Amino acid sequence: MPFISEILKHKSLSIVGMEKNTGKTECLNYIIGRLKDSGTKIAITSIGIDGETVDQVTKTHKPEIEIYPDTLFTTSENHYRTRRITSEILNISKQSTSLGRLVTARAKSRGKLIFSGPTNTMWIKDVISEMKDFGSQLTIIDGALSRKSLGSPSVTDCMILSTGAAVSHDANELIRKTKFVYNLINIEEYKSPVSDKLVETERGIWAIDDKEEIHDLGIDSTLLLENKKDKLFEFGTTIFASGIVTDKVLNLLRMQKEIQNTKLIVKDFTRIFVTPESLYSYLSKGGKIKVLLRTKLIAVCVNPTSPSGYIMNSEKITAELSEALNIPVYDIFKEKENNFENS
Repeated sequence: MPFISEILKHKSLSIVGMEKNTGKTECLNYIIGRLKDSGTKIAITSIGIDGETVDQVTKTHKPEIEIYPDTLFTTSENHYRTRRITSEILNISKQSTSLGRLVTARAKSRGKLIFSGPTNTMWIKDVISEMKDFGSQLTIIDGALSRKSLGSPSVTDCMILSTGAAVSHDANELIRKTKFVYNLINIEEYKSPVSDKLVETERGIWAIDDKEEIHDLGIDSTLLLENKKDKLFEFGTTIFASGIVTDKVLNLLRMQKEIQNTKLIVKDFTRIFVTPESLYSYLSKGGKIKVLLRTKLIAVCVNPTSPSGYIMNSEKITAELSEALNIPVYDIFKEKENNFENS
């Protein structure tokens, strides 16, 4: 598949699903299987938990994650103990998740395990760096699009997005929703001497003045903007929101007289939980939005089968998505069948 060669041009990759059951784990397994004989040393971890046989929310079957000898991986102590693989421990983290410290190891055999990795963006960056020190040439992150996740897949060099019939049975609606996420991923990056400091900022609303100095506005959350909107533009019209951005935030900003000069900075696209209508209305009024962390979307994978058993036309939906997004779109399940038939 052409995007495998594109992946190998980068040092880190995240795979992110728009919804559960869009084939993200199948996509991950496909890539791992294709890379195992490439001569490239890979490392794998996850934002959150992946690799269970049954989804803990939907109770539907999930494919397990299989890795091969010499693969580096990071998972929690709890899930390391349940691994079905022979491995050599390389490092144990000092900080812990709810499932224990993170264990970094090297696989000595082929086998399966559950991944549960770093819980925030800076920790993900540290794990990627650590993997490089252990010899990894490509680190793969099983990503997340969730309000509950504090870790961003945008920290990786490139990304693959998985979508499909689980998002919508209607082709037009599926394309509309996927294109909106595509547009979010491609929001322009905000480049500034204070960008790194802002990425590390865990809470609050901040202002960046004309001298690119940052100011704490004393607003702990975007949820409190309504009552403290008079403080927003004390130091200029460039505002950084460390948390999530919702329709309510954009609608509030859109109503301000400074809207045409307003520039809203967020950490990355996964922090934006808005409807297309709210975003486009905000932008049409002259407001701007930028991200601190931006990754390169190199492909979209589509799962034409929904959990209820509804099956979309694979060739039709991949062609229509590819035309709408102007990016390669693949049906991983069909690719696997073709490879099996040709083997």
